[in-house]
Amino acid sequence: MGFLDIFLILVSSAGFLHGILLAVYLCFLKKRKTLPNILLALMLTFMAFRIGKSVLLDFGDHLEPIFIFIGLASLLLIGPILRWYILTMTRPTVKWLPIYLLELTPFFLVLTMSFFITKNGYDTTSKQAIIIFGSTLIFIYLHFAFYIFISNRTLREIKKEYITNLQTKHQRTVFEWLHMLIVGFMVIWISYVLNIIENRVPYIIGPIMYSIVVYFLSYKAFQLKVTELDGGIFKSNDNILIFKKIMNLIIKEEIYLEPDISLSGLSKMIGRTTQKTSEVINQYANQNFNDFINYYRIQGAKRMLLDGQNTNLTIASIAFDAGFSSLSSFNSAFKKFEKTTPSAFKKSML
Repeated sequence: MGFLDIFLILVSSAGFLHGILLAVYLCFLKKRKTLPNILLALMLTFMAFRIGKSVLLDFGDHLEPIFIFIGLASLLLIGPILRWYILTMTRPTVKWLPIYLLELTPFFLVLTMSFFITKNGYDTTSKQAIIIFGSTLIFIYLHFAFYIFISNRTLREIKKEYITNLQTKHQRTVFEWLHMLIVGFMVIWISYVLNIIENRVPYIIGPIMYSIVVYFLSYKAFQLKVTELDGGIFKSNDNILIFKKIMNLIIKEEIYLEPDISLSGLSKMIGRTTQKTSEVINQYANQNFNDFINYYRIQGAKRMLLDGQNTNLTIASIAFDAGFSSLSSFNSAFKKFEKTTPSAFKKSML
C-alpha cells in the first residue's frame, strides 16, 4: 500500500470518526437534547456507516456481501430523516403521521435482502447477480436523490411563508443552515454517482468528499449555533405584528425623515416599551435602532441624489431633508451602508 493510499484512508477515516463523534455528542453529551439534534445525529451515524463501508470496500479484500448491502441500505434511511429534520427545524409542532413509517419500507426490504445474499450469489461474473446489484444500486441512489429534491422543495415552500424582511435572525439562520445541509448531501450524492457513471472517477472520492462536507457542516453548525435551535423559533407571537406597525410608520408615514425621532418616541407611537421595540427591531431587521432608521434615511437620500429635479440641491441640503441633523453623521452613515461617499455615489450613478 503506497503513501497515497494511506493518506486517502486517513482522510476518509477522519471524516467517518468525526461524524460518529459529533452524533455521540448530540445524542448523549449535549445537555439540551431535542428531536432535531437526534435526527441530525442519526443522519451522521447512517452516513458514517455508509462511508465506512466504502473505505473497507475500496481498500479491504473480500468484504462480505451483507456489509456491502447494509451500507447501501443505510442511504435509504438518510433521505426520510433529512425530510423529517427539515420539518422539525421549521415547524413548532410536527404531527407524526403513520404514513411516515411507510417511508422506511425500502430500507427494511433491502436490509432483509442483504441477509439472503451469499458470496456465491454475489459472484460479479453472474449476469443475474449483476442485474440484481445494479438495479438495487440505481434504486437506492434515485431514492436518495428524490428525497434531496423533496427536502429542498419543502424548504423553499416553507421559506415562501415568511417574507424576507419579516424573518427573525434565528429563522434566517435556520434557513441558511438547512440550505447548506441539502447542498452538502447533493455534493456527496454527486461524488458517488460520478463513480458509477464514469469509472475514471475513483471510488474513494465519495468518502473524501463526505469528510470535507462533514467538517464544513460541523464548523457551520457550531458557528451558527443551530444545535441550540428548533422549530420553536417559528412559533407565532405578537412580535411580527409589532414589526409590521413599525414598518408601516417607516414606509407610509416616513417617520425616519424626522431628525428628532428616537427609540422612545417610536415606542410611544406603537404603544410598547423601548426594550420591546428595540428587541423586535433587532430580531427582524437584524439592526439596532440607529442603524435601522439611518438605513431608510440613506435610501431616501439616494433617491434624492439621483432625482434630476434636485440638481441644484447641495449634499448638505439633501442630508437634512433625509432626516440627518448634521452633514458629518450623514457622510458616516452613507459610507457605512454604501461603502462610498454621497458625491462619489452620485457621480458614479450619473
